[in-house]
Amino acid sequence: MNLQELNELDFNNIGGWPTPVKAFIVILLCVGVAVGWYYYNTEEQLLNLETAEKKELSLRAEFERKQAKAVNLEKYKKQLEEMKQSFGAMLRQLPNKTEVADLLVDVSQTGLAAGLEFELFGPQAEVPREFYAELPIQLRVFGNYHELGAFISGLAALPRIVTIHDVAVTPRAEGVLVMTATAKTYRYLEEEAN
Repeated sequence: MNLQELNELDFNNIGGWPTPVKAFIVILLCVGVAVGWYYYNTEEQLLNLETAEKKELSLRAEFERKQAKAVNLEKYKKQLEEMKQSFGAMLRQLPNKTEVADLLVDVSQTGLAAGLEFELFGPQAEVPREFYAELPIQLRVFGNYHELGAFISGLAALPRIVTIHDVAVTPRAEGVLVMTATAKTYRYLEEEAN
């Protein structure tokens, strides 16, 4: 078949066309239908499948994370209970409002028992924090090195929390040191809310 015969094909009599031309047209129509089917149906389904696969991976990862937490749930509950007990024990180390005066006496007596002389023992105003209040005490004491050490050690041994800040030690006379510091104790604020 040549080009001249293709130009003479009658579109009103397709059945009379040569078999190779009819086969070519049928193949061309099949390819067109397949391409159209792909673009109008299959492509969207493939995109939906890809999206679903990505979502499956993220859900699987989330499931594995949650499963790991669920496996350790009893451990977490036990750890939370231990933390609550520990927190309660720490809160008991913070004085309430009525115990602050006793604590100030304890700090003063600890210094005197160590052999120190107080030049300044000045409780300052409370400094409120998130759930507690700081109670700073300005200190200026005289004594030798071992007496200062015994005082600091005695403060650490008190049943309530007392921290020392802004410590400065300077010599005053032969063997006598001057320590200026801020001792801070803490008070739990929740009692005031009740």
